[in-house]
Amino acid sequence: MFILLEKVVLGMAFLRILSGCIELFAAFLMIRFNDVEKAIIINSSLAFIGPLVLLLTTAIGLFGIADQLSIKKFFWIFFGVGCILYGVKSS
Repeated sequence: MFILLEKVVLGMAFLRILSGCIELFAAFLMIRFNDVEKAIIINSSLAFIGPLVLLLTTAIGLFGIADQLSIKKFFWIFFGVGCILYGVKSS
């Protein structure tokens, strides 16, 4: 039996898999370099990847259900994502 997956769900899942692979690659680089300063640089670069993946996955998901949402719900979703990004922002 074939299971049909939606393209939007596949896109969101692919971004999450890609993000996980980047995280694993960064961990291997930290082990390979075996230096605290380089590990901090690698870890800091990952701080950019996480929010970017969050925004892209949310955007793909919203694109997939755009016809089912009102403008008010769009506002609340973007406001919530903005609050998450503000909350994790380093000062």
